[in-house]
Amino acid sequence: MSAHCQLTGAQPGFGNRISHSHRRTSRRFDPNIQRKRYWLAGEGRHVRLTLSARAIRTVDVIGVEAAVARIRARGEKV
Repeated sequence: MSAHCQLTGAQPGFGNRISHSHRRTSRRFDPNIQRKRYWLAGEGRHVRLTLSARAIRTVDVIGVEAAVARIRARGEKV
């Protein structure tokens, strides 16, 4: 599963680990990605979305239909 949110487009950020001696090594900040299944009433089927935790809260507020419309507007297939 890639660390990429279908709704918000959140993806990994990159930076450095800094040790006590201040040596820097590369690290990756992954978003909190979850796979969640929603019932899409307009199409009469379930959809499985790969969403960040923040996007799951957004879906709770705006609804599944609006969220799927935004995902499709971004050019992603649902």
